[in-house]
Amino acid sequence: MPQQSTDFPNEPGLVCVEPDERLVVLARTLDASSVEASEALERAAGQWRHFGETCLGRALYRHSSIFKSQSDAPVWSHAEFIYFRDIVPSEVIADLVGSVSPAGLNLLRAEILVTTPASFVFPRGWTGSSHRPHRKPSIEYLDVAPAHLRDYREIMRRYIGPAAANLVAMGKLGTFRTMETAAVLFEAPSLGTTWNQIHLSEVDAEGFQGFGQELDAVLREIAPDGGFADLFAGLGRMRSIPRWTLNDAVLEDDAGIGQWSTARAIG
Repeated sequence: MPQQSTDFPNEPGLVCVEPDERLVVLARTLDASSVEASEALERAAGQWRHFGETCLGRALYRHSSIFKSQSDAPVWSHAEFIYFRDIVPSEVIADLVGSVSPAGLNLLRAEILVTTPASFVFPRGWTGSSHRPHRKPSIEYLDVAPAHLRDYREIMRRYIGPAAANLVAMGKLGTFRTMETAAVLFEAPSLGTTWNQIHLSEVDAEGFQGFGQELDAVLREIAPDGGFADLFAGLGRMRSIPRWTLNDAVLEDDAGIGQWSTARAIG
């Protein structure tokens, strides 16, 4: 592994949410078995302000294609992320996880996510990616072996997060949001796969080949011993990637995260 590390980029145009800010995310993996169920889910997505004053926003993504998969599990239709400060209210969990799903909508997994150090980054003033139609949200599902979790977080903190932040600052990525599972609230047996990390970003979908080339260029500046290849060889021994999807953004009403984090930093 490269021996040289770097601090998070001193870039005023970026927001980085650290674990001590206690941003928590209620994530749901859903499968709509009919057009009607899909349309009903998407119509309801914008309704989140009744979740209470701790709710910072909601995002819903519709599956477009599989970029990479090590799992034979069926493809789900939607991924949803609802952002809160401090805690997800119990009544929200009861409503979105504990209640019976509407007809044709199957809840496959519900979990609480927290941020990974130095690896939850987006540009100040983020308003979603709808103004850049050539981009698609990339959602990478990873399963890190428990014995390697500490080393994995350290690599993310020292190398991958800061390198990806540079790509966000340059506009090559929309955001880079790395989250890890704090608790699984529900998992359907039919899901057929599992993970404990989710990486969300917005990428140029045309000809997308992963992050290798872009990350390598940045990593060679901050970790020149081996760049991308050396770091990812180590990561390859720590984790698998059950599934990596490209998606369409149905709703990206999550600008409140940056507004809250900025206000908190100033305060």
